Formats: sequence, C-alpha cells, structure tokens
Amino acid sequence: MIPRHIENDDLVADFEEVIEPSKNYNLIVDKNRCVGFVDELEAMKQAIFLLLSVERYVHIIYSFNAGVEFHDLFGKSTAYVASEVKRRIRECLLHDDRINEVDSFVVNTKKNKVHVQFTAHTIFGAITTEKEVDY
Repeated sequence: MIPRHIENDDLVADFEEVIEPSKNYNLIVDKNRCVGFVDELEAMKQAIFLLLSVERYVHIIYSFNAGVEFHDLFGKSTAYVASEVKRRIRECLLHDDRINEVDSFVVNTKKNKVHVQFTAHTIFGAITTEKEVDY
C-alpha cells in the first residue's frame, strides 16, 4: 500500500500548553527547617540554591540532569576554575525549563575560593544570586 496524505481538519486537536505550578516547601536553610510553602519567584530562588548545592552524578536520588559538577575542579589553577565555573553554572541551571538565561557573571578569587555572582532570568522574573566554590 502506498501512503497518501489525508487533509482532515478534524484530526488536528486544539491544545493549550499549561505551565505547572512551581509550588514547593519553604526551606529555611539557617535553621534546617521546612515552614510553609513558596511559589513562583521564591520557589525559583530555592530551586537555584538546591541545584547549585547538589553535586551531579553523586547522589542516586537525583537524576543526572540535576546538580552541578564542581568536584573535579579541586587542585586546578585559579584561572581555569574562574573560567570554568561560569560555564558549569549556566549548564546546570539551563536544564530547568523555567530558566531562560543565565548571565551577568562577576567572578572574584580569594585564596582557594572562587566567588561567583550572576543573574538567572526565569519565567517569573530575574534573580541575582551568588555561589562560592572551593578548589
């Protein structure tokens, strides 16, 4: 049988994309507690914090798309770590569909630490945050 093209508008169903809520438990890191819930921008701040706090490929409860790879930066030169940390943060955060872009990196180095400040542009708004990496 030879396939043929059927033009039937009834076969095309109308659909609309639904954005799932980002509601999550509110983690209070200083006190190691969960109190209430957060949504949208506050939930994104928390998601960014968690993504940058989990080492990728180490914990079996997280998928391989979650987390960041910093463990192999130990013992590397300061210049290498300062340039590589920006790429790794971008790669980690852009796996989340709610994050559109990560930019405005400011990198400072002190002894064996690289301090990175950056802006993540999400569907809920822009978030400026920071991360310190030991190497």
